Amino acid sequence: MTLSLLAGLLVVLAVVLFIVQPLLTGEEAPMHRHEDELTEAQARKRVALMALRDVEYDFATGKLDARDYQELKGELAEEALAAIDHEEEVDGPSTAARQDRDALESEIASYRSALREGVLCGGCGLVNPRESRFCGSCGRPLGSPAVTGG
Repeated sequence: MTLSLLAGLLVVLAVVLFIVQPLLTGEEAPMHRHEDELTEAQARKRVALMALRDVEYDFATGKLDARDYQELKGELAEEALAAIDHEEEVDGPSTAARQDRDALESEIASYRSALREGVLCGGCGLVNPRESRFCGSCGRPLGSPAVTGG
């Protein structure tokens, strides 16, 4: 009986030391968020997007029928959009979102320029170099003057 009482006291002592250890060593919990730590808004967005992805996988693998898929997808898409809007309200647009937006604007500008210059292929949509007379992808003649034979 004394052996079991001694073992119990040792367990209690170990638990108390484990709980009091941060106080004895002077460790403190950080009061500020680290750079690599997600904010609440970012975590909410990540969870919503992961749930949406899981629903897509479940439908693709046949675990969900079409009616359930549409219902869940609608709810989760709405939740994900709300989370994205909330994140942008709280944190402002992310650097990745700004870079994506800038890349998209750059691509749109190049297509508009290609349309004005006549080097966008009407068949396959490839943006060809300015001096091109034929599409580099499908071989169709572009908007440049036709070659005349002698």
